[in-house]
Amino acid sequence: MPELPQKKIGIIACSGEELPEGTVTRLAALRVLEQLRPGDTVTICLPLFLAGGEGDRAFAKFYPTIAIDGCEKRCAYRGTEQYSNRPAVGIVVTDLVAEQGLEQPQGRRKLNTAGMQVVERTAELAASKVDGLLGKAWSRREGKFAGEPEQREEVVATCSCGSGIPIQKVLVNGQEMTLVALPLIFQNFFQQGKAPRNEVAHEIMEMVKIYNAVDPTLEAGVEAVVLEAYASYCRQQEVKA
Repeated sequence: MPELPQKKIGIIACSGEELPEGTVTRLAALRVLEQLRPGDTVTICLPLFLAGGEGDRAFAKFYPTIAIDGCEKRCAYRGTEQYSNRPAVGIVVTDLVAEQGLEQPQGRRKLNTAGMQVVERTAELAASKVDGLLGKAWSRREGKFAGEPEQREEVVATCSCGSGIPIQKVLVNGQEMTLVALPLIFQNFFQQGKAPRNEVAHEIMEMVKIYNAVDPTLEAGVEAVVLEAYASYCRQQEVKA
């Protein structure tokens, strides 16, 4: 598999505004992103994700995500699962309130005291899930991960579209197509010593389809273009050597 940039966890929150729990999800996500685990998480914008945002969808294919939903509709979880990969963790605020015997949150634009308590509990649960996914132990007494130096620089919430996953644009039948992770796939195959032959093109296409939705009617054309691009990549690497 391609070697990816530093592993981070994506946080995707429900965008519903008709329930107080929807506000809880957004505030809890921000708390995790900006205060509890800023260096280990990035935000995934649900509306952009559903609209076809390449960066957000690419990130969710490569990295674990935590979906924080307000109610049993689980829009964030289901949207991520449908358009990318199944989230590693799903948190539903209404379930959390019931399980922990918390008071029901009230208010949509401005939460009441009970609502802010639910925000804290939700954020703490999400942060603990981040730690589990990264395999890190959090020291509550020291306020940092065990064995890590103290964070001195301010870290702000970052968007998954800046996650560093490379893309490459190719022309298929005169139309431009963006292929996520193609440079990493080429690098991986070149390091394995695989020459740009037809049978290798089939292997590359299988990898390409893991990270990109390819129209079956265009697959043969995409494979031909990808093989040509891989041959060019190999020539460039040989010149550098």
